Amino acid sequence: APQGRKTSAAKCWRSFGKGRGTAIMSRIGRKPINIPAGVEVKINGSEVTVKGPKGSLTQSFSPKMNIAQEGAEILVTRPNDEKENRSLHGLTRTLLNNMVVGVTEGFSKTLEVQGVGYRVQKQGKDLVMNLGYSHQVVVSENEDIKIESPNANTIVISGIDKQKVGQFAAEVREKRPPEPYKGKGIRYEGEYVRHKEGKAGKGAKG
Repeated sequence: APQGRKTSAAKCWRSFGKGRGTAIMSRIGRKPINIPAGVEVKINGSEVTVKGPKGSLTQSFSPKMNIAQEGAEILVTRPNDEKENRSLHGLTRTLLNNMVVGVTEGFSKTLEVQGVGYRVQKQGKDLVMNLGYSHQVVVSENEDIKIESPNANTIVISGIDKQKVGQFAAEVREKRPPEPYKGKGIRYEGEYVRHKEGKAGKGAKG
């Protein structure tokens, strides 16, 4: 079902960090954002709503940035070349582009479950996980997040809001982070887990 979400760019700005990658973000900020067919953009001051086939997203941005639609493009401009504004320029453009991608293609994160007897199964809107505990661990879909389990050792988290998809995937991973000796647990697809040597291995070397 289509989704409508409202978030603030302030959290993303704090996590991005002032002064980091200023030149790169400044270059990114100048690139126009293409509006695909079937996508509607409404700009109300510093608040932008983007509607597409997969749903609707609304986000508030810094009033320092000027956001405008020209034809089939969204343009972001900054008031001056101060360091903070250059970084904020690129960040604003990135978040706007994520909104467009979210309502047209969506975002997903894939998690891998490793360990003897570790397995997951989708039951209705719930993901039931056997992770070596004495009890099952259950997480549920919500209005922002869809969960899929194509097999017993794979979890796919998807949604239209990139930040929420990433946060939910991180929370699922935390249910059983990969331990450093045998690597058992939940990890991101392609994630490298550095293995530590157990006491037995150290003793054998001595």
